[in-house]
Amino acid sequence: MTAPDVADHVLGNRDAAVTLFEYGDYECPYCAAAAPVLRHVVEDSGGQVRLVFRNFPVADRHPYALTAALAAEAAGAQGAFWEMHELLFARQDRLDDAALRAYAEELGLDGSLVVGEPAQVFADKVEADFAAGLAAGVGGTPTVFIDGRLWSGRVEAGALRRAIGNAPSGPNGSAADGRLDPGPRRQRRWSLGLRRAQREPLAEDAEEDHPGDRCGD
Repeated sequence: MTAPDVADHVLGNRDAAVTLFEYGDYECPYCAAAAPVLRHVVEDSGGQVRLVFRNFPVADRHPYALTAALAAEAAGAQGAFWEMHELLFARQDRLDDAALRAYAEELGLDGSLVVGEPAQVFADKVEADFAAGLAAGVGGTPTVFIDGRLWSGRVEAGALRRAIGNAPSGPNGSAADGRLDPGPRRQRRWSLGLRRAQREPLAEDAEEDHPGDRCGD
């Protein structure tokens, strides 16, 4: 998992030496906090780092995560994946269909294509992302891999830069940082159920039993 697939969305230089893979959920507050950090790391890398985002909606906790993922993919088909990606994280307090349509139109897109049946065209892509995450042992969001190795630290720019420098393809040529895990420790058997997503908002305390820096653990 060091090179993106053809269907992946890549931020930065597509030929960059180091690849960050993020598995994320548009309704996860930790993913929203991580988004500008990861963008900054890519933009500050001088073309040496690229970011690949893959959908991992934690649907049992986040009722709008699936439809938001579909909307982002639909926006990508109109040439505005990363713009929609950022907008969804910036406004994740409202991700219902009316809001998703409005966000698309704000970006100059056809809002009718990012919700409902038209957006279901992208269900296979979201399913594939989710399945790839399960196969890699993803247990929560955000989960970041640096050149295929699990990053077990917080998503902080300085720590990520040091780890990138120590990645096998990085400038220091080794993975000795100590926070690059050699591989996933477990695999959770979750069902995505794209077409059965709940639409009711969560109770205010729904996340309280998930302390830390990731949703879903």
